[in-house]
Amino acid sequence: MGSRTLSIGASLDSPDGHFERNHTENGSMVSLKFHEPNGVLDQGHQVSSPVRRDVNRSLSGVKFLENDDLDLEDGKLEKDRNKTVRSNKAVKIQNQALLSGLAYCLSSCSMILVNKFVLSGYDFNAGISLMLYQNFISVVIVSILSSMGLISREPLTWRLIKVWLPVNVIFVGMLLTSMFSLKYINVAMVTVLKNVTNVITAVGEMYLFKKHHDSRVWAALFLMIVSAVSGGITDLSFHAIGYSWQIVNCFLTASYSLTLRRVMDTAKQVTKSGNLNEFSMVLLNNTLSLPLGILLIFVFNEVDYLYTTPLLRRPDFWLVMTLSGFLGLAISFTSMWFLHQTGATTYSLVGSLNKIPLSVAGIVLFHVPTSLENSASIFFGLLAGVFFARAKMREKTQS
Repeated sequence: MGSRTLSIGASLDSPDGHFERNHTENGSMVSLKFHEPNGVLDQGHQVSSPVRRDVNRSLSGVKFLENDDLDLEDGKLEKDRNKTVRSNKAVKIQNQALLSGLAYCLSSCSMILVNKFVLSGYDFNAGISLMLYQNFISVVIVSILSSMGLISREPLTWRLIKVWLPVNVIFVGMLLTSMFSLKYINVAMVTVLKNVTNVITAVGEMYLFKKHHDSRVWAALFLMIVSAVSGGITDLSFHAIGYSWQIVNCFLTASYSLTLRRVMDTAKQVTKSGNLNEFSMVLLNNTLSLPLGILLIFVFNEVDYLYTTPLLRRPDFWLVMTLSGFLGLAISFTSMWFLHQTGATTYSLVGSLNKIPLSVAGIVLFHVPTSLENSASIFFGLLAGVFFARAKMREKTQS
């Protein structure tokens, strides 16, 4: 019996023979062979009739259509899955940025207000001792966290201490002058006067690092000077000693930021890892400040005051002092967290905006006598700080 082609409706398990289907690798050809029952193989005749070609196209089309459907379905599911993951990740990042920003603002405002409460509310006349106690708390907490393996820090070596000691002297002076000025000046005016630090820093960058600023930055700095002068003139609670300490604080703060850049590069070269993170700097600054603080307590004769003041026998006073120490360390942690979640630009802008509620809280909580002119000067100075932050943002974008 000769070979026969099967019609599209023929049975594939016919008793007269059996049906075999062969695929090539690309699936473009289907070869149909029919074997007789007597075992004689057909001479490899390949079906090439129109019906054969229709069968090929039909079978191949069905297979490819099924694959396309599966691919489209898998692609859609994968796309939806990726979209969900990206959406959840974006929400998480936004929540982390918001939470870290609130924590930074809260700790920063609270630190200044608590220090003002200790120095003015309790009338505590030992600012060096307050700084020493706060720094001691920071050293203890950082050391405990490091021993538990929760944070990493560089070990303190004599080489690192020698490099860091000059900038630490400026750091201690910056903290002390801030304490002294805060005792005599209200929080709002301290906030406005601190803008003068930006002016000194900009001038220092121009002469030391040959860095040039655009006209917007200088315009903002000019507004800061105007607001500081007008605020001082209209300040109803003006105190010459407090303003003198604050001016010294501005120069020391600017010197600290300018010196820190060079010292950090040198300090990194003497560390084991070649790096110096924020925790290492916190521990280094606060540890080195302890012996210097003890020396200054005797120089400024705070020892006699500490022996006679009844405040040290009040548990509530110790509670507030301890809280100020925790807040001082919290500023370091939250500032790192917020900077990691956002960036230097957002961090700078939020820091400027944060001065507005701080100034209002300082006036309200401590019942500061003020006038319309002084309030306008304070508000003008706060806006100048925001304008300065935005000008620096544009300057960085252009560079």
